[in-house]
Amino acid sequence: MDLKQLMVDTKAVWVDFPGLEGFKVEVANLARKELTALRKKCTTTKFDRKTRQAVEEVDEEKFVTEFTKSVVKNWKGLTLEHLETLLLIDIGTQDPTSELEFTEDNAHTLVSSSAEFDNWLNEVVFDLDNFRTGAKKPAPKKAGKVLQEQ
Repeated sequence: MDLKQLMVDTKAVWVDFPGLEGFKVEVANLARKELTALRKKCTTTKFDRKTRQAVEEVDEEKFVTEFTKSVVKNWKGLTLEHLETLLLIDIGTQDPTSELEFTEDNAHTLVSSSAEFDNWLNEVVFDLDNFRTGAKKPAPKKAGKVLQEQ
């Protein structure tokens, strides 16, 4: 048996977002080589005149865009009411139960604007247990507020 034949580069699964009932995100994990390639794609080399050496810089905005495109495949159940808990929005007179459709642009905006969603996404994507076949463990706890015992 050859290990290379058993390995998969990526696998997508639906994961419940904790604390927001009905909000599910289809996420794909990234193999190490894919993450390295993604990072390399977003890195430029510049010459630093002071140190007279080449310095690598990661374009953070490009990385967020490429990372989001690679790992967030779809979502369902993201209502405007749920969205209000993730970032500051003004829904005006719109129905809070209406859903925000999934688009790559909406996904990028959510990842880059909501620290809570970004933190959760990173925990889920890099936890192999979320992508294993067989028994599923619960998704990581909601990022953000921490309850203090008194």
